[in-house]
Amino acid sequence: MKMTWRWYGEGNDNITLDQIRQIPGVSGIVWSLHHKTAGEVWEENEILAETEQIKAKGFSVAVVESVNVHDDIKIGLPSRDHYIEIYADTIRKLAAVGVEVVCYNFMPIFDWTRTNLYYPLPDGSNALFYEKASIAADPHEMAEMIIRGGGDFTIPGWEPDRLSRLDELFAAYADVTEEKLFDNLVYFLQKLMPICEECGIKMAIHPDDPAWPIFGLPRIVRSRDTIRRLLNAVDNPHNGLTFCSGSLGTNPQNDLPAILREFKDRIYFAHLRNVKIFDNGDFVEVSHKLGDGNVNLPELVRVLHENGYEGYARPDHGRHLWGEEARCRPGYGLYDRAFGVMYLLGVWDGLENAKRQAMQTRGGEIRVGAE
Repeated sequence: MKMTWRWYGEGNDNITLDQIRQIPGVSGIVWSLHHKTAGEVWEENEILAETEQIKAKGFSVAVVESVNVHDDIKIGLPSRDHYIEIYADTIRKLAAVGVEVVCYNFMPIFDWTRTNLYYPLPDGSNALFYEKASIAADPHEMAEMIIRGGGDFTIPGWEPDRLSRLDELFAAYADVTEEKLFDNLVYFLQKLMPICEECGIKMAIHPDDPAWPIFGLPRIVRSRDTIRRLLNAVDNPHNGLTFCSGSLGTNPQNDLPAILREFKDRIYFAHLRNVKIFDNGDFVEVSHKLGDGNVNLPELVRVLHENGYEGYARPDHGRHLWGEEARCRPGYGLYDRAFGVMYLLGVWDGLENAKRQAMQTRGGEIRVGAE
């Protein structure tokens, strides 16, 4: 398992690469050109400037997260082929600088959705929170809250210019059923697979967050069955999954260890975080520690280890600690994510150590028998 850290770029992140270097075990930066909107051309000089800065600090640039998919592709408009060509061009450029995995999502209109960015926890920290009842209300209010909460930082999937046309977007998606959205995703991937094969890039779709429809919009990557359907529909090793324990974990019916086992050969990236689910279906993001939430992260790491997972992982969202919410992007502070890295790698190191000890014991028994 290769541990990574999501970084939003110079001037767009309160955390520096030099700070990230001091977190043991982090070998790669998950990056993007966050000033680009969906459908924009990624210029070679901008890609090189970003990746050279990251590589100069000793990090891999193998994972890009948030090459966002244009709405025309999701809706299935005639113009989608134009935007798919732009996406394919970006894939070729990314491969040229050493990118191996592209994490993306296919959620209509909204990306990850929360109703409170600073929900107070009993220990005095605060975190991202989702209240089910609020989603029945006006989506404009929620969108404005998230954009406002980002302050001076960009929030991928929540671009102010795009969401200023919210009514227009809802009208455009009015006839997009779950089946149509699924067909449009398959069309998109089938067009990209030859380019991915040529370049050695793996597309790793991020599950819907939360794992159910919101505001009447379809969500199609939310469970074991929907993941299986997509991977079977485009049965190509370059079509894979970003396993997100927090997104899939919002639905307690999802068997996360079973998902890891079934799709082990198609999981290329793992977002590992914890959520606490309340009896009414609300949820809040909590520490990685076992027992603080409903996600058994030690068990998930054990299954990844059992699977021989050699892909990329990151601690994903974290709580805001010691007042850092005043200066960080919501969910992306320094301290809790650094704790998450050490927690996850501590579990992994324990499993590696137990494996080594077992091999030494077996080796000793073999030597004794041979004598």
